[in-house]
Amino acid sequence: MSNTPKPTNIKLHQKSRVLEISFDDDNTFELSTEFLRVYSPSAEVRGHGPGQEVLQFGKEDVNITNIEPIGTYAVCLHFDDNHDTGIYSWEWLHYLGSNQDDLWAEYIQRLEEAGKKRSPDA
Repeated sequence: MSNTPKPTNIKLHQKSRVLEISFDDDNTFELSTEFLRVYSPSAEVRGHGPGQEVLQFGKEDVNITNIEPIGTYAVCLHFDDNHDTGIYSWEWLHYLGSNQDDLWAEYIQRLEEAGKKRSPDA
């Protein structure tokens, strides 16, 4: 039996583009749809091994159009840029929430180093 915290509530705030997720360990995270999109666990984003990650950019305005349950362990998030291959396990969502500040800073640094922007029209 896994000791991974399980969600007790998942709510999408489409207007503010935030996924609010509460876990049974009393943690609640507000994760922007952009953050979730750029940290998608899909092979398209993460690659098939270390060093194969693909930097996502221009995703500032992305939104979630559908949340599809995957068994009792994950959800598939469907984004309005047609990305829908990431299976977000409870463990991955909890990790993203717990490490949001550091991961976001790392993402912004990687964008700057690559000369890329968050906005889709840049």
